[in-house]
Amino acid sequence: MSYLANNSARLSLFPVKIAKITEEADGIKSFEFSHPDGSALPAFTAGSHIHVHVGDEMTRQYSLCNDPSETHRYVVAVLKDRNGRGGSLAMHETLKEGQYISISGPDNHFPLAGREAKFHLLLAGGIGVTPMMAMMEELDRAGKPYALHYCTRTPEQTAFLSRLRPRIDEDKVILHHDGGEPGKGLDIPGLVTNYKVGTHIYACGPAGFMKAFNACLGAWPPHAVHQEYFTARELTEEEKTWDAKAFTVKLAKTGKTVDVPEGQSIVVALRASGIEVETDCEEGYCGTCITRFLEGEPVHRDSVLDEDDREKYVMVCCARSKSDTLVLDL
Repeated sequence: MSYLANNSARLSLFPVKIAKITEEADGIKSFEFSHPDGSALPAFTAGSHIHVHVGDEMTRQYSLCNDPSETHRYVVAVLKDRNGRGGSLAMHETLKEGQYISISGPDNHFPLAGREAKFHLLLAGGIGVTPMMAMMEELDRAGKPYALHYCTRTPEQTAFLSRLRPRIDEDKVILHHDGGEPGKGLDIPGLVTNYKVGTHIYACGPAGFMKAFNACLGAWPPHAVHQEYFTARELTEEEKTWDAKAFTVKLAKTGKTVDVPEGQSIVVALRASGIEVETDCEEGYCGTCITRFLEGEPVHRDSVLDEDDREKYVMVCCARSKSDTLVLDL
């Protein structure tokens, strides 16, 4: 995947101007960023995100929701979450039009499938619709068939309604409002239980939505399933047991070894030894801390890396190790 090959570039900071802030729905604002001198911004593909630096100590990851063919702007949409980690509150309450901030990216952990996909089935829960907005633009331009099922509590909490209206009229977008009772919303099992060859499915949404989605995928081959979390996924009981195993991390470039005790993350152990690793979520869903490993058998507990990636890379914010020593390319 290209984002792994371009790890250093995606972390480079550059300034942008907040060109426009728009109320998209109840509790949801979109933020349009442009280059300070009007130059083109780095190209991106559908499913990409950027890292927004809100102040000196806070960085948050947000999916780009505008048309990937646009080079003059990036647009993200943010749900105001008073129970979150503070990023959405800062975006809503402190950022102003005309202000300059720093971002990094774009980076893509959630790309559209290639020519092997004959139909794209998109499932969005709430603010999880943001990457899907860019996906639909790209799919429409390529003339590829798709359907988006967009789940929210109420019409008032449904972002991008005016932008979606033409696709709703064409039956490309189906809205589902549950009024806060999931059983009255989208019938996820009825929609996804049966797999049809050539269909690729994409899902993004809150934890409960993603849990319901994953519970229905028994018939789907892994290569046809694409998902992005914006909170940490729930670990399995087997994954949790590895917290009780201590192990050692060896840094290949210096030969230094660092003990990782039970219940402590690799990142925390490295920092305690004076070794800084850039992180954001520290819960395994943003991809900031992706690191190549050279020897050992990691326990992958993230929601970003696919099976091929896991042969070479590990996310050190959440991974553990089955082997006594895990050698990192640091």
